[in-house]
Amino acid sequence: MVATSTQGLIKRLGPGVITGAADDDPSGIATYSQAGAHAGFGLLWTVVLTWPLMVAVQSVSARIGRVTGRGLAANMCRAFPRPVVLGLVLLLFVANTINIGADLAAMGAAMAMVVGGGQIVFTFVFAIASVLAIVFIPYSRYVGFLKYLTFSLFAYVGVVFTAHIDWRAVGMGALVPTFAFDKDTLMLIVAILGTTISPYLFFWQSSQEVEEEEGDDEAGPLTDKPEQAPRELTRIGWETAIGMGMSNLVAFFIILTTAATLHANGKTDIESTQQAAEALKPIAGDAAFLLFSLGIIGTGLLAVPVLAGSAAYALGEVRNWRIGLEHDFGEARPFYITIAVAILAGLGVVLLPIAPFKALIWSAVLNGVIVVPIIGAMMIVATRREIMGDFTANVWQRVLGWLTLVLMAAAAIGMFVLM
Repeated sequence: MVATSTQGLIKRLGPGVITGAADDDPSGIATYSQAGAHAGFGLLWTVVLTWPLMVAVQSVSARIGRVTGRGLAANMCRAFPRPVVLGLVLLLFVANTINIGADLAAMGAAMAMVVGGGQIVFTFVFAIASVLAIVFIPYSRYVGFLKYLTFSLFAYVGVVFTAHIDWRAVGMGALVPTFAFDKDTLMLIVAILGTTISPYLFFWQSSQEVEEEEGDDEAGPLTDKPEQAPRELTRIGWETAIGMGMSNLVAFFIILTTAATLHANGKTDIESTQQAAEALKPIAGDAAFLLFSLGIIGTGLLAVPVLAGSAAYALGEVRNWRIGLEHDFGEARPFYITIAVAILAGLGVVLLPIAPFKALIWSAVLNGVIVVPIIGAMMIVATRREIMGDFTANVWQRVLGWLTLVLMAAAAIGMFVLM
């Protein structure tokens, strides 16, 4: 009875909630941890600021998929020359591959930290296991299991009740945007923006809306069945707000916890997963490393299919392949091969002379840069009546969507100026 109830709950969770869960990947955990260690409570405002922005852009991507019955890349091909879209997709593929590699390396390091042994061996095991799981296990079942591992992230909330926290400083850090105008801080801001508002999530949520619509015999693109629009667009709005809210709540407490533990004790630069795990010691003691590792491994196994899958969806839409995680391998061979290539190519990151923890942050920085032109292209698609019919992006989506682009572009430019 309990299992049936749980499965029913998981089934009701739509693309917006699942996308939010996938947003807190190892790259995000590392970036938020470093932000708290580096600036204390000073960058909490970035998490508060990004929630309405990410809700806006993610709901735009979902809206595009549900309204048209096509994924984001397919719709971009209707608004821009195909070579331009292919260029954006290749940028996405490269960024996702690097992000996958950084996530896998961190998962390997986390496992080695707990059980001993070689990090590289565990990294390869996780890569191969991810490929096999994506090919042979329906993603809906796969994600239902892995979500339980991500619950370990809520241990960061528990630290609040054990560590001494200056709540006035927390309030100031969350509500008053201030930051040091230096290279390291601006790079962290770009990384926070990039790991929170990530381009791969746009393509993923849009494609998942299409798959859900195609799996429902009574549903259809809203341009064909406008009577479904009020219910569906309301659902997308609530799902996305809840999913992104859950993601940002975890991010907020990761920054708060590392600020109250690591930064407060003079540790302002995290070099390894072991150092990052120490933030959980006030609540977990010697089990902090196990708890942190479960979070890294669980979120990594959840995010890697999303990273690889979003790249495969985008490339498949441009190349007119049969795509979708609910298809068998034989039915969508190029799609699954692209996923496998993205994951296995990500292993190249392991060979780079950079610590896994730092690689996670740099992958977030890369996402924060390439997301700018992708948001621009997506917003143009969402406002084209010939594509969206009567369901173009609404006023608040347009205002917040373009504001997101301006803020992220300004942060990236500022970072490059100071480098």
